[in-house]
Amino acid sequence: MRAREFMPAGLQEGRGAKIPYRHRVSTRGLNLFKDGEKWNSDYTLNRVMMAAACTDGTFVPNIDTSSWVGKGKTAHPYTKQEQEMMKMAYRAAGASYQDLNRGDLDSEELKDTNNKSPVKPFKGYPR
Repeated sequence: MRAREFMPAGLQEGRGAKIPYRHRVSTRGLNLFKDGEKWNSDYTLNRVMMAAACTDGTFVPNIDTSSWVGKGKTAHPYTKQEQEMMKMAYRAAGASYQDLNRGDLDSEELKDTNNKSPVKPFKGYPR
């Protein structure tokens, strides 16, 4: 038996399927939103949830509408071989890519990292 055979008509997914009135009114806080550009709703969900975390409902938060990754995806190859594998995969899928580190796969801390302790030094016990 297929799921569509026992699911009520209103709960079936597909073109023109709508949530029935009985289900809609018995569901608390039901919102439907989509990406204004109709491109990638996963990214819009991320930005909407971030904005919701920045407000208490009395003001519109001031957040950037996109981050450095924008609506793209990221891949993080660890080795040179994995980087070459990704290049071939991009070519096979017809995807454009940009190597932001220009082939540098080293992970190095900045020079000012961990060179000063955030904790005050201990003066010892009073005598």
